[in-house]
Amino acid sequence: MTFEEIKSLVEKEFPGAVTGEDLNATPNALLVDAGKVREVCELLHADESTYFDSLSCLTGIDNGPEAGTMEVAYNLYSIPFDGHLSIRCVLDRTNPEIASVCDIWRTANWHEREAYDLVGIIFVGHPDLRRILLPKDWEGHPLQKDYSEQEKYHGITVVYDREDNNKQSF
Repeated sequence: MTFEEIKSLVEKEFPGAVTGEDLNATPNALLVDAGKVREVCELLHADESTYFDSLSCLTGIDNGPEAGTMEVAYNLYSIPFDGHLSIRCVLDRTNPEIASVCDIWRTANWHEREAYDLVGIIFVGHPDLRRILLPKDWEGHPLQKDYSEQEKYHGITVVYDREDNNKQSF
């Protein structure tokens, strides 16, 4: 199924859900309203003409305080059709919430936890949304554009002098 056919299928099933496209992205990206992304993902997974049976990657992106937005990008793959598709959603940076897709693709569990941990995106309905890379008492989300590093964590120096990276404090 071509990108245009997939776009038409989604638009037919969910009028207004498609907010745009990015044909320069690899793979081509369908821009979807964040409030409809779960339903769109369910369709693309269940429909026998698309059958995107694999979520290769889910990424959280902070566009910064100036933009006031964050994004979630889903890279989908259909093994039987050897098809690739990207879905992207824009979120309000002050309330970055989006529905979880863990029950559609099990691999989303860890991807969503990573996006929560590093970027601060909340995946509503996630069965165990907690930090996955950083300690549970870590302050902030390090991949946010306005993140300020802690100087110390439990008495251990976190920030090092970047000009003299041979010196380390323990």
